[in-house]
Amino acid sequence: MELTFLGATGTVTGSRYLINHNSQSCLVDCGLFQGYKQLRLKNWAPPPFDSRLIRAVLLTHAHLDHSGYLPLLVKQGFRGTIHCTRATFELCKILLPDSGFLQEEQARFDNRYGYTKHRPALPLYTEEDAQACLKYFKVEHVDRVFEPTRGLNAKFRSVGHLLGAASVRLEADTTSIVFSGDVGRDNDPLMKAPAPFEPADYLVLESTYGDRLHPDIDMQADIAPHLISACARQATIVVPAFAVGRAQLLLLLIARLKANGTIPNVPVYLDSPMAIDASELYRSFGSEHRLSASECAAMFQSVRFVHSAEESQALASELGAKIIVSASGMATGGRVVHHLKRWLPDPNALILLTGFQAGGTRGASLAAGAKTLRIHGADVPVNAQVVQLNAMSAHADAKGLVAWIGASPPPKQVFLTHGEPAACDALRQRIERELKWPVSIPEYRDNVSL
Repeated sequence: MELTFLGATGTVTGSRYLINHNSQSCLVDCGLFQGYKQLRLKNWAPPPFDSRLIRAVLLTHAHLDHSGYLPLLVKQGFRGTIHCTRATFELCKILLPDSGFLQEEQARFDNRYGYTKHRPALPLYTEEDAQACLKYFKVEHVDRVFEPTRGLNAKFRSVGHLLGAASVRLEADTTSIVFSGDVGRDNDPLMKAPAPFEPADYLVLESTYGDRLHPDIDMQADIAPHLISACARQATIVVPAFAVGRAQLLLLLIARLKANGTIPNVPVYLDSPMAIDASELYRSFGSEHRLSASECAAMFQSVRFVHSAEESQALASELGAKIIVSASGMATGGRVVHHLKRWLPDPNALILLTGFQAGGTRGASLAAGAKTLRIHGADVPVNAQVVQLNAMSAHADAKGLVAWIGASPPPKQVFLTHGEPAACDALRQRIERELKWPVSIPEYRDNVSL
């Protein structure tokens, strides 16, 4: 086998790994680059492979930094099979068309108001492109071996993090490799813990939180004082949230805080059609998370779903305390950008960042204390209170990652990806020091023979 690293190197986005075996090629993940402009430009550049020659894609989960390039892959001539778990397919049926729709909407908005250097601004792909790629998906059972290309055996194994999320183990002849995907937490209040790590000759391991430990604090206890304070002053609370996973976790925590009387019964709006659709899947895939059917129902009971753009715009003039949970989680696009534009100048408002903020995103700028934020071609003053919570993550931290892999025999090599440079290097040192395993940090387009 031959492995080429084509994404998630030096960054948490653009996950994409090329495997060649028996003169056949497959990809593990096919994600979008996000954040800094030099990364986003990779989405527009021709890929460093011929999409027509890729026989299969093995998809670890549905988040766009792992799946969002698939419509372009098909548009470029891919006619193979996209293998994934059932829940991942159901989520991709929501996320990918929504991604295309939002890109078309953004292009129309930029062209209408002149917020673009391009004439005209174009979407990376359309909703129609995304719909077209869905017919190439094939659902695979977790923990059951299948053959994506001739002589290459594959198996998905649950890793928590998100509905359907899985690691991928590939084996050909006498060589095996595991791609971790995004690894969840043992104590996540919503998702179940990752299945035990299955050993292999090689390991490609994520390192998103490789340089830190999650604070030893309950997530409800972490978010509660900020909500209490903001509600007491009748503030608007804007929460940028990943539409799948984080939005549902937030609704769960808010529902529990309301139920025990910690916060008042203020209006809660879920302003993301994609998050609304994804929320319904938590009822269908109850075996993958920790909630009972009654807890699922309670999570959505007091939430107002905001479907139309007109309903979303009306929130700008609604008085009194309220919580708006809206996508995207790093404020790179979607309806949350309009809410930020409205509420950032308001010193009474609270902007609550609840997830990882990749470098080059609006969320990262807010977390770093920016005094203005560039939105729709203008610099919007940041007068609102901005708080970043560190306890609320769907990724295992450095200790969790080492614990997940540490009970297994050592592989020949560990490759660390899906992390900022500091996080990657910190996790490298930790694995070398605690496990004595060989670790390297590949760069974009590095190629290794396994």
